[in-house]
Amino acid sequence: MNETMVCAVGRVATQPVYREMASGPSARFRMAVTARYWDREKNTWTDGHTNFFTVWANRQLATNTAASLTVGEPVIVQGRLKVRTDVREGQSWTSADIDAVAIGHDLAWGTSAFRRAGKPETASAPTQPEPNWEAPPGGSPDSANAPAQQPPEAAALT
Repeated sequence: MNETMVCAVGRVATQPVYREMASGPSARFRMAVTARYWDREKNTWTDGHTNFFTVWANRQLATNTAASLTVGEPVIVQGRLKVRTDVREGQSWTSADIDAVAIGHDLAWGTSAFRRAGKPETASAPTQPEPNWEAPPGGSPDSANAPAQQPPEAAALT
């Protein structure tokens, strides 16, 4: 395949816009990616040029993006880079879009609590209980004396 795949690390610049289209859900938001470099003269990190990308998400990724992201949050986006040129009112415009394959919070800046998105139920699908991964089948001799485990609390993103 001759596609340009990129991985961009930056911040959400605009609130995601969610739309229900004939082809399925779609969401878009602007992402700011600022280069940083070590300035030896000032002995400090310095911000370089900021690039802005329009990130496009489709189907379930669009639904989850709209429900999960807000302005200012650090994100990592992987997808196909599409550079577009257009002429508007006699001026040439160039924009860089990312057709996202994956979007997630950048955990170098905080914590995030993952919640699996609900799937639409179908009447023909058999229901099976979720396996209990915390205890081995049949239990262990020590399990009767062990205190009950509490589920982990969700941490707020700061």
